[in-house]
Amino acid sequence: MRDVEASALNGPEDVVNLLRQADDWTRALNGALTGLAEERLAGTDPSGVVRAEVSGSGRLRGLSIDPRGLRGLDHVQLAHAVQEAIAAAHRTMGDRLTEVMQELSGPGRSTTGADAADPLDGYIRNVLRGD
Repeated sequence: MRDVEASALNGPEDVVNLLRQADDWTRALNGALTGLAEERLAGTDPSGVVRAEVSGSGRLRGLSIDPRGLRGLDHVQLAHAVQEAIAAAHRTMGDRLTEVMQELSGPGRSTTGADAADPLDGYIRNVLRGD
């Protein structure tokens, strides 16, 4: 949707072009999310004893525990380490999702925070004003 701003200047008669761009972006998004779902992303607990792998869709794909690290952990500490490793893997997945979204939105455009502008804003304002 890189040309949305240009479409906003042309008014309602350019709705077909805008819809085509939205459809192209949706296809690109679906492809990117499908690719992301096939990735394996990892995270470990702070001690490095437990390592978790999740898919790009967040599904737990693997869990490994270093047997040498078990000597100093009781069952409660081990459970906590497993939770931390899974949470770290999910954070890695979230970071990767942010990267994918930034790649789709194009260079120099942020998808988070105050810089994340609605790409349809100009078009919608012109339609509402009747321009």
